[in-house]
Amino acid sequence: MFDKIINLLNTNLSYALIVVLILGGLYFTIRTRFVQFRLFGEQIRAVTEKPKGKNSVSSFQALMVSTASRVGTGNIIGVSTALCLGGFGSVFWMWLIAIIGASSAFIESTLAQIYKKRGKDGCYGGPAYYIQTALKKRWLAVIFSVLLILTYGAGFNMLASYNLQSTFSAYDFYNTTCTVSGDGFSFSFNIMPWIIGGITALLVGFCLFGGGKRIIKTTSLIVPVMGMAYILVALVITVMNLPSLPSIFRTIFTEAFDFKAIFGGFSGSCLMFGIKRGLFSNEAGVGSAPNASSSAVVSHPVKQGLVQILSVFIDTILVCTASAFMCMSSGVTPTKEISGAVYVQQSLQKTLGDFGPIFITVAMTLFAFTTLIGNLFYVDKSFDHILGREPSKKFKTVYRLIASALILIGAVLEANTLWSISDILMACMTLINMPVIAILGKYAIRALKDYESQRKKGKDPVFKATSVGIAEKNDYWN
Repeated sequence: MFDKIINLLNTNLSYALIVVLILGGLYFTIRTRFVQFRLFGEQIRAVTEKPKGKNSVSSFQALMVSTASRVGTGNIIGVSTALCLGGFGSVFWMWLIAIIGASSAFIESTLAQIYKKRGKDGCYGGPAYYIQTALKKRWLAVIFSVLLILTYGAGFNMLASYNLQSTFSAYDFYNTTCTVSGDGFSFSFNIMPWIIGGITALLVGFCLFGGGKRIIKTTSLIVPVMGMAYILVALVITVMNLPSLPSIFRTIFTEAFDFKAIFGGFSGSCLMFGIKRGLFSNEAGVGSAPNASSSAVVSHPVKQGLVQILSVFIDTILVCTASAFMCMSSGVTPTKEISGAVYVQQSLQKTLGDFGPIFITVAMTLFAFTTLIGNLFYVDKSFDHILGREPSKKFKTVYRLIASALILIGAVLEANTLWSISDILMACMTLINMPVIAILGKYAIRALKDYESQRKKGKDPVFKATSVGIAEKNDYWN
């Protein structure tokens, strides 16, 4: 009964999610005059800009935190699941949702900068703050914060933990049975998911108890190395199977526009899986990345909007495409039975031999780890918003112990249930955030015009809230 309810909710919310994401993305793309393409050079310039203060969070560090959450197990397991259950046409819909969704990412991150707050350790903000400050709806802001905590602290982190431990299923030691018996009872279970989940929980807990600065430093170090190594290996595999690329592209576009098949089984179609797994991966419009982008110290909010466009492209156009091509060019046929880690491992093993499964295990461990700590950075900020202050040490200790325990629990649950719960929570966040940024988007669009006007005059743009029609006093842009 629980599974039926979850699946029904997931299916119905997915229809609404697709409509909101596509219409919202197209609206912002047109209103910003295709900012994701026009200002690519400005995106590179913004991300390489040095921080304004010695201890300030730079645009690059904010990018790494948001990318740590975006680039994770969804780029490997999520892509594999989409290919196995939705077909090769899913890749096209992943590309589309990233391309048009990048404009939504620009709007939400620019708004997060405009309405950010000043704290003792720097600046902070996110959707909860622009909902509360601009719309004057504290109740809706609190609901959003609660959903973010549930989505990232529970749903996404439990799923990431499961995905991590599942990559070890290719090794002989994985199927290690433990038997518990007593008076009148006896049962057996596989102990390895518990062990792997426990080790992961301990490592994440160690990082959490080191504080937010350690999270930022850790992700800043790991993400670039992890991403480049993974893309390089995927590129090598694709080149090794180069003759198959024309056939792959043909299949992607043929299946993507097979509308008879799509609408014949919509909930399991390439369109549905492509958009949902693409959104799970890049999170454009969900309202998570603005929590990281608001922490950067910049002279103009648009700079962080441009940086977050780059993060979406890194996630989907680079990493997800690398995963898809790596699997599709291997010659291994994707099926429902091998969806997830198994399809990726078989694909790599066929091309690279025994090195393949080892590489994907290492990659998944790094991807999952950065996802887990990046997600909990967002959760920290949501608790700050709900309580109206930084929580006490006692509260933080209890919360971090619970967060670590959920990582352990996620490692031993069922994959389908975890995917469905994550999709539902993610959809709820998106269905709040997208209408809100549609209402407030005019300020981000005005800020973009102000930024471009100053750049044309050869200036390093500096922002004032009054220049976009915001009369209320704020913490940074007076």
